[in-house]
Amino acid sequence: MKLTLGCAAAGALVALLATTAQAADPWRQVGTDARTGVSGLADEGAGTALVVHDNKRSGQPRLSRLSYGTEPVTVTPLAWEGAEPVDLEAIEAIPGTPGEYLAVAARGIVYRVRITGTTAKVVEYTPLPAIGAGDDYESFALVARDGRFAALWADRGEGADRPATLYAAPLTFAAWGEPKFGAVTRRAYTSPYPRSDGTRHISDLTVTDSGRILAGSASDAGDDGPFDSAVSAIGQVSLSATGRVRVALAPTPTVLGTFPGYKVEAVECLPGTGDALLGTDDENHGGHVRTAPYCA
Repeated sequence: MKLTLGCAAAGALVALLATTAQAADPWRQVGTDARTGVSGLADEGAGTALVVHDNKRSGQPRLSRLSYGTEPVTVTPLAWEGAEPVDLEAIEAIPGTPGEYLAVAARGIVYRVRITGTTAKVVEYTPLPAIGAGDDYESFALVARDGRFAALWADRGEGADRPATLYAAPLTFAAWGEPKFGAVTRRAYTSPYPRSDGTRHISDLTVTDSGRILAGSASDAGDDGPFDSAVSAIGQVSLSATGRVRVALAPTPTVLGTFPGYKVEAVECLPGTGDALLGTDDENHGGHVRTAPYCA
């Protein structure tokens, strides 16, 4: 049966689903201090995901495996082999290449890593293209179609005077594994929630199977909070058969859920479920995860 909703009814349904999800699926703690928060997520399947941490000192954990399908959840740090990143903020699986991922640091360095058991080995690393003055990246997402790829990432922005800048580009890989980016397009974006002076308008990105772009947004008043955040549907991305990337931002983003007291920095659509896995980096209060039905 096909269900058709008018705009008002659709908005009410989205609000109801968001409210129900927040009531039905509570946050579960996965870290207890500033070194163990969730800065980015990449689903591995079977109830596990990779988590990146925004640590900056040598020897601190960069990557862990999260078992969110268990009770309680468990987190296992992975060994990192190769160039050690500073401030990892996002990670994304490379479609069609099991065990390989792209992880992005705040200043725009992309690391291609291969996961074998409990070890992550750096295959290659390269800067993002078109890095802007003062850019600070917390997000990265991939789109795949018929063997072609596109990448989306964003400068997070800050407050009313600096909207986020959403970047998009075709993506290929050199024979030795290095990511290669094509022509870059840019779109400015201001989140509808939260709206404090320190709001990071895009704290993470994920893309649904239909090409809908979901974004986290977050604010904090320091390492002890208070925190606030939301997940919104902000537009649509498409990748043509010729590899052309088109991004259309919605005139009015749809807020799918708000999370006072938490700083959402990771949003990951879980394949085949319609759910998003959300993660928080609550600084001195650690990190939390939960699911919400945002990716249908």
